[in-house]
Amino acid sequence: MILLCWVSCSAQAAGVAVTDDAGRQVTLSAPARRIISLAPHATELLFAAGAGDRVVGVSEYSNYPPQARQIAAVGGAATLDIERIIMLKPDLVVAWASGTPAAQIARLRTLGIPVFESEPRDFDAVATSLERLATLAATPAVGNAAAAQFRGALQQLRDKYASRTQLSVFFQVWQAPLITLNDTHLVSAALKVCGARNVFGALPQVAPTVSIEAVLQADPDAIVSNGSEQSDALKNWRRFPTLKAVAHHNLLVIPGDTLTRAGPRIVDAARVLCEALEGVRQR
Repeated sequence: MILLCWVSCSAQAAGVAVTDDAGRQVTLSAPARRIISLAPHATELLFAAGAGDRVVGVSEYSNYPPQARQIAAVGGAATLDIERIIMLKPDLVVAWASGTPAAQIARLRTLGIPVFESEPRDFDAVATSLERLATLAATPAVGNAAAAQFRGALQQLRDKYASRTQLSVFFQVWQAPLITLNDTHLVSAALKVCGARNVFGALPQVAPTVSIEAVLQADPDAIVSNGSEQSDALKNWRRFPTLKAVAHHNLLVIPGDTLTRAGPRIVDAARVLCEALEGVRQR
């Protein structure tokens, strides 16, 4: 009994190290006990990895799981309250690599706060994020199980849809200006799983602005967006009746924000997307 306790206590006290999505090694002298998340997707990853009870601060748009809404907010991605972060005494901050300003990440490191930069760009990175964050929080059983479940659900979608007739898709983030996403974003990974391709995937910017003329020239089989607020925006495409997506009634809105959030629920959003695109094939 004493030996078992000694082994368990030693494991809890031991240092931990992982590599984050920016390629930096994040080393903690002991598992994290006070974690701050600076992005909604990071908050979801932490809770799914079993570290939800260690989260003491979140970004203002962290709305899932519901418990996250009860945690102290430390500002938005570009407007962090550094003083409040310091007051919360974190032993780990999970930042959004492309969303949290680099100067603020650097300041946190200057203050001696370990920072894990999160930027899952493909589905495997979502799964490994669950495992790596669980390592930092010493919750490997939960994190590994969540990662395995994620991979299993993803494989089911691949097995079912990846060999379907390929569809061309324009993904609309915003109407004015007309913003889309390229192939480095997880939305394109979801489209690929569903047997579709992003018509603007090859553009160099992650979130490029495109013209209406470019969309008309691409003539996608479907136009997809997410979030109920985009429903009316997609209706504007009906003024182009010869556009394939319009002619075949393929203006699709995926509910919620999970399709563009690099958290564990993106596999559920991908399932909804695949089902919607299957309807496109049948029309």
